[in-house]
Amino acid sequence: MKAAEKKLGLIVNPVAGLGGRVGLKGSDGIEIQRQALALGAVSRSQERAICALERIEPAVEIVAYPGEMGADAARAGGFEPTIIGSIEPGETTPEDTRNAAVEMLRLGVDLLLFAGGDGTARDVYNAVGEKLLALGIPAGVKIHSAVYAASPVSAGDLAAFFLAGRVSRLREAEVMDIDEDALRQGIVSAKLYGYLKVPFQRRFLQGLKTPSRPGERAAMAAIAADVVSKMEDGWLYVIGPGTTTRAITSRLGLDKTLIGVDVVAEGKLVAADVNESRLLELLDGRKAKIIVTPIGGQGYVFGRGNQQISPLVIEQVGKENVIVVSTTGKIHSLGGRPLLVDTGDQEVDEMLSGYVRVITGYDEQIVYQVA
Repeated sequence: MKAAEKKLGLIVNPVAGLGGRVGLKGSDGIEIQRQALALGAVSRSQERAICALERIEPAVEIVAYPGEMGADAARAGGFEPTIIGSIEPGETTPEDTRNAAVEMLRLGVDLLLFAGGDGTARDVYNAVGEKLLALGIPAGVKIHSAVYAASPVSAGDLAAFFLAGRVSRLREAEVMDIDEDALRQGIVSAKLYGYLKVPFQRRFLQGLKTPSRPGERAAMAAIAADVVSKMEDGWLYVIGPGTTTRAITSRLGLDKTLIGVDVVAEGKLVAADVNESRLLELLDGRKAKIIVTPIGGQGYVFGRGNQQISPLVIEQVGKENVIVVSTTGKIHSLGGRPLLVDTGDQEVDEMLSGYVRVITGYDEQIVYQVA
């Protein structure tokens, strides 16, 4: 079939990613959403959905839920969608996502494109399982699931290729989610909920997040020793989440929020678990470096779980002051694929791309590509 004869379902979770830049580790639950909004959070799921849709041929028929759950993004992307269902604007729920997925299955869409995070993937899975071909546009805070494209652009490209008949291979991809309440207590508890069937072309899809291995502790300690030995007075160090970066604060004798962003200077903790606005306050008029580690199995350096380090923060610090640390095991888990950035700002992503030195041990570095 030609792409013009294909039918694309679209669901946008309008609150996906709301808690990222304000440091709330997720957006699940109405109370967290209200707290995020009170802190000035802005959801970017609409703009990320539009970014994906702009890569798709306008002749494709789009079936969408009303307003903020899909129709608005479809129109902004150049389509006149077929609208189904009903919602309460500003009061959408996971049940709306599940109802939309069920209705799109009934209508026989060829592919369901949904923008959200792991919670949204769970809702789609709970509604249709593997009965409907689906693909995620990454828009959440915590994206452990393998059902998502590497970026909104990749989601649009893969959907376009599939609808045009240029991608025919399918695969079962994991739907993962973590307990956000436990996460906010520093406990990462991921669970496999099931599988969604997705169109498959390796370069467009993100991998499944894999945890650090217990046997890598010595390597982390060596990385920490190298970083600490090179820290300079007069500089702020913005330290991203992860077990590899936690080894650095442990070397300094400081506590680390495992899934938060902390700031140190002169060997002391300046601020713990900061959000974007607090970071910008601390950086005002100060020299700073950012220390981050890629996500195992996925390779993301920015844009997954560390949205507090926003494009504005990265621009203020500068690419030359970004320090990437990683065990060799984590690098090997990528299977030769590049490191990734998905900050939500194309210019910043392009600035960060190219090649970067990655600290892998004491006085040990490799040069690795960032795409």
